[in-house]
Amino acid sequence: MTKAIEKSVGRALLVTARLHRSRMGERLNGLGLFPGQEQALKALQPAAMTMGELAALLRVKPPTVSKTIGRLSLQGLVTREGGNRDGRLVQVALTEAGQNTAAELDAVWNEVEEELLDKLDGKERKQLRKLLRKAAKGLSKAGADHDDPELDEADSDA
Repeated sequence: MTKAIEKSVGRALLVTARLHRSRMGERLNGLGLFPGQEQALKALQPAAMTMGELAALLRVKPPTVSKTIGRLSLQGLVTREGGNRDGRLVQVALTEAGQNTAAELDAVWNEVEEELLDKLDGKERKQLRKLLRKAAKGLSKAGADHDDPELDEADSDA
């Protein structure tokens, strides 16, 4: 690997993201989940929605959401029901077990977040958040498929 790649911000970001995903995967495994399933559970926590709405919210293709919901349904964490007159629109909702698991996810996220930021003080954490949001905005404007409303709030961090 060349020195330029080793010193690049993109490479450092990629390595950190992979380590974060791996650590989250370990913690999610403890809850019987795979990476990605936690996002669906958290998205459904406030209210039921259609499969299409969930796919759009998670920024994934409908077959991906269908597979995820199928697995979560087999685990008893979600239910699927026909939501309109002709039964084609499927509403997805958390079961009681799904609500409980979704509630546990905050603790998992916070634990891994603390591990991620362990070596940073409060000022550095705030600065890192701000810089990452700024970088994401740059990629978004360059044509990357990303439209996160949080990016517009980058400078409003308290």
